Amino acid sequence: MQKRKRFVEFEEDNGTVLRYFHHENGGGLVASSAEVDATAWVDGSAYVEAGAVVRPRVRVLAGAWVDRDAVVREGAQIGSAAHVGPRAVIGRGAQLGPRVKVGPDAHVGGGARLGPDAVVPAGSRIPSHRTGARRTAA
Repeated sequence: MQKRKRFVEFEEDNGTVLRYFHHENGGGLVASSAEVDATAWVDGSAYVEAGAVVRPRVRVLAGAWVDRDAVVREGAQIGSAAHVGPRAVIGRGAQLGPRVKVGPDAHVGGGARLGPDAVVPAGSRIPSHRTGARRTAA
């Protein structure tokens, strides 16, 4: 059985070297300056970038990408191949479907449900889901 490296390094075009560690719960790659709770699941093909914060019980599914300085709050789910843009905030319990794109500085409210391929433009806000039947924003 081949042993996995403790970390992986990538060099950006400008020569900066980025170091990622495998998250213990799922094996996904987490930048050394990111903060990911031990109870979060980061799939082996997912990335969490520098400065990002991923809170308890979050699920970051296959191929998903949490970009620089983004925040994903408790119990949220980031769907497969979804992208949470730089400085975006995903609220508690929100669910992003597959291939959802959340733009830079956007906010997705707690409990919101975004269906497959939804796009949240940069700087926009999706309100929290507070009562009644589930809504899917697209």
